[in-house]
Amino acid sequence: MSASEKVKAVGERIAGRVVRKVAGATGHRTTAAKGAALEARGKARQLKEKGKDKFGF
Repeated sequence: MSASEKVKAVGERIAGRVVRKVAGATGHRTTAAKGAALEARGKARQLKEKGKDKFGF
């Protein structure tokens, strides 16, 4: 996994988690859903990069 892609993936996961928790605590359900989607996108990016490393792409 390239370092820049790894940083992007981890950054998206952390940002999504923060947005989801803050929005959930303040009662903003739509924003919490957007944060959960951002977190999921970061996790998917991380899995994609791990797969590329495993298969040598």
